[in-house]
Amino acid sequence: MRKADLVASISDKTGIAKVDVLVSLESFFKEVKGSLAEGENVYIRGFGSFVVKKRAKKIGRHIKENKAIEIPEHFIPAFKPAKIFVEQVKDKVTVLPNEEKNN
Repeated sequence: MRKADLVASISDKTGIAKVDVLVSLESFFKEVKGSLAEGENVYIRGFGSFVVKKRAKKIGRHIKENKAIEIPEHFIPAFKPAKIFVEQVKDKVTVLPNEEKNN
């Protein structure tokens, strides 16, 4: 599902104009990004948490020059689903026979 599909689905289910749904969704994304950029986590009960994770410094390799380089510690955004959300997905999703062969 893409963002346009999500907007259309929400608009159809709620009767709110697509443009209004899009503005609300974009505002949500902007607030989450802004909060994470400030180091503040976002918790949504029953859905999950958008958190900032710290990655420790490590040694990487520059393949073309075959040199070791140090990658400094840095922070990345991450999403951790709520337990109830995980359970709902586990209960509803089934593996299709074609997908089992690919794994």
